Amino acid sequence: MKQFAVLFEKVENTNSTNKKVEAIVDYFREASDSDKVWTIAIFSHKRPKRGITTTQLREWAAEYAAIPLWLFEETYHIVGDLAETITKVIPKEQDSSDNNSLTDWIEVIKTLKLKEDIVKKEIIIKSWKSLNDTERFLFNKLLTGGFRMGVSQKTIAKALSIYLEMEPSTVAHRLMGNWDPSSITFHDLLLSDDSTQHLSKPYPFYLAHAVDKEIEELGPEEEWMAEYKWDGIRGQLIKRKDKIFLWSRGEELINTQFPEFEVLSNYERDFVIDGEILVHKGHRLGSFNDLQKRLGRKKVSKKMLADLPASIKIYDIMELDGKDIRKQAQHERRKHLEELYASLNDNYPISLSEVISFNNWEQLKLLRNVAREKDAEGLMIKSKSGVYKTGRKTGDWYKWKLDPMTIDAVMLYAQRGHGRRANMYTDFTFAVTDGDKLVPFAKAYSGLTDAEFSEVTKFVKKNTIERFGPVSSVKAELVFEVAFEGIAESTRHKSGVALRFPRILRWRRDKKVSDIGTLEELKSMLQYK
Repeated sequence: MKQFAVLFEKVENTNSTNKKVEAIVDYFREASDSDKVWTIAIFSHKRPKRGITTTQLREWAAEYAAIPLWLFEETYHIVGDLAETITKVIPKEQDSSDNNSLTDWIEVIKTLKLKEDIVKKEIIIKSWKSLNDTERFLFNKLLTGGFRMGVSQKTIAKALSIYLEMEPSTVAHRLMGNWDPSSITFHDLLLSDDSTQHLSKPYPFYLAHAVDKEIEELGPEEEWMAEYKWDGIRGQLIKRKDKIFLWSRGEELINTQFPEFEVLSNYERDFVIDGEILVHKGHRLGSFNDLQKRLGRKKVSKKMLADLPASIKIYDIMELDGKDIRKQAQHERRKHLEELYASLNDNYPISLSEVISFNNWEQLKLLRNVAREKDAEGLMIKSKSGVYKTGRKTGDWYKWKLDPMTIDAVMLYAQRGHGRRANMYTDFTFAVTDGDKLVPFAKAYSGLTDAEFSEVTKFVKKNTIERFGPVSSVKAELVFEVAFEGIAESTRHKSGVALRFPRILRWRRDKKVSDIGTLEELKSMLQYK
């Protein structure tokens, strides 16, 4: 654990990617193989399952610190992070006797679930006593399952590539998939060439950059192709040796949520294709909210399969008949994709994302403006000569989304933020009018500067009407323009609608509450989803 704590401090105390890479390489040169695997797992968000409740942790920490629970809760609310709060309030004395490795501590955490509560408590307090502040914080993070470090997958892959003298893209690929840090060895994870082990392994996704300049600056239009950008979830569909694997961009295997794709196991060719998973509602595409109903389920009912059938809109191919073709140019991969699609049975839940024909950038701008009529959220612009890269690389793929939908709304409730913003109100609930009533319709916590958040905080403190725990209801006076990517009907919300990615676009100091939008105005946007 001491080695891991040193690595954590080095990574957290620098903004330099090169220094982070250097620290990780040094760590891998010294750490045991099992610690290396768990470190990679933690960076990849594959943490041990939590064997203890946060309620228990709060109660035991307050008792150990000899403070009332309410005081701990107030401190937690201000600090904003449970692991950090516990580390700050429990007694500082410790015996510094711990020589356990990261793997040893994870084994302790894994066995907690099987223990009686009184034994859990003894183990936790004994552990706190044997660790220094940084080690305690990391132990608490692993306990709560909320571990985050300022290192991207790209950075860890780069560090491992230096340590192993291997191509970063090869490392990134080997880190993909549903591997278990409790059972896999460092050798099997990164050094083994066993092809059967990688049967289900996806490729790292290529991520697009938003268009952040005039579209004409991309160069001659004949060097680019365009497609619609679909509002689903990114999926990688793998067919190898009569087996089907469907991966989300978050590296989750989602076959059980979308059993429709198992029918492809009978198809004669092997492939790995990239696309957008969508659901259908009647004769048009379902909303993102409809799609979410299919996610996170262990089993999808027959009714849901009938009401919200899924398909994948494919737009790229990375592997064909066992051959990795990511290094081929976009236009060559597109040809392979079209040939593959032409050979598929019409009953397969697959459609091909169409290439949009355009003669110049001005024409493409007009086509983008009507994308919502196609149930799309904008366009994708791709270089015809570009290869399929790993991660978010500039130059070849751009997403050109439509301007967001917006509505003016008044703030009704405010809640304090977390971390460095724990002393400011940063989470707000907004309302529009419905006749003579104000109806809450969205929450948002981004879009203002720190100076603006500070000013809103002063307003909240002076104009609080009532408190509900950490939430304050305030006078309905401040008007903001709220932006969002999509809207859908919802029976779970009073307003009857749910917004996708709501955020504050700007503070409308020039407007009064009488100027805000209406619920009728919001619902009129449903036709655009």
